[in-house]
Amino acid sequence: MAVSGKRHLFLTGGRGAGKTTLLNGLLPLLCPEPVPGVRTRAVRGEGVDLVEMPSGRTTRVGVFDPALPGPENRMRPVPGAFSGAGVQALDACMENACPWAFVDEVGYLESQDATYQKALLRLLDKKRVAAVLRSQDLPFLNALKARSDACVIDLDRPFGNTGCVIMASGLGRRFGGGKLLAELDGRTLLDRVLDATELGFSRRVVVTRDSGVEALCLARGVPCLRHDLPLRSDTVRLGLDALTKDGPLDACVFFPGDQPLVTAETMLTLLLAAAHTPGAIWRLGYGQQAGAPVCFPCALFGELLALPAGRGGGAVIAAHPELVRVLPALSPAELRDVDTPADLAELEALLKRTAPLSRQL
Repeated sequence: MAVSGKRHLFLTGGRGAGKTTLLNGLLPLLCPEPVPGVRTRAVRGEGVDLVEMPSGRTTRVGVFDPALPGPENRMRPVPGAFSGAGVQALDACMENACPWAFVDEVGYLESQDATYQKALLRLLDKKRVAAVLRSQDLPFLNALKARSDACVIDLDRPFGNTGCVIMASGLGRRFGGGKLLAELDGRTLLDRVLDATELGFSRRVVVTRDSGVEALCLARGVPCLRHDLPLRSDTVRLGLDALTKDGPLDACVFFPGDQPLVTAETMLTLLLAAAHTPGAIWRLGYGQQAGAPVCFPCALFGELLALPAGRGGGAVIAAHPELVRVLPALSPAELRDVDTPADLAELEALLKRTAPLSRQL
């Protein structure tokens, strides 16, 4: 929530996506004190109960109707239940001293009661709310998901539709060549970057001029584009072209292949942040230092494809400082890259000094 800058947290997704389980796990992290809220509980073949928490007061708000078309939405709302006990439960949340409240869940039954909807909107104005929203195309649910103050996480696709270009075209002259295939604590630099980008991306590509890098990618089943063009802008353009030819993307991460200590956890957090702040440029940083990887929204793809000769994504960042957000790294080591054998030796020594960190990195 601190990263997203949003006031509310909404979880959505299909049946069985784990929305309630995740909400239960997140509530103690959002607020250390007991969080008041409202739960709805389905009783198979009978109805739906609304449970006010922490009092446990229970009210039947929906009744199963086998005549309704299935398999979902086969409950009829109990007249007056949401506008009575439901509103009272939300009002009790507003009166509680805790700054947070939860609502699990909001679905088609709630969408049929305007009085309950207004009470929920009042709760959103007064408290920070963590809520489960059913994955249905209903006007009230769509309006909630569209709120600018809400971080909406779709558990069917939590990391959005984001691509990754792994920048591996440098010749490594200062290193003496073959930099990305050099080993750090038993794994090549490139293997570490591939591990960090294994999850969360819709698709990824390694862009390189090196036959050894190409062979490693082939062995791991990772798409690789080998070329012979000289400029950094060529690598950006070729990578983005390769990813977008298979369909549109919402955003794209550019990841230097010589930055081996970025963790998979950091990458997934970066993807989450980007997915829930459309239009922002997200980059990794630590303290006053901002670096890579960098995630660019699709609105800036045109500028990336038309970079001045030899320039990289930094030119687009400089042109749009108002869009830049920085994700704090777990450690300054995540920002370290390898240009020389001395750099590699320093990282090797760092991992030996910090054994717990090395298990993460």
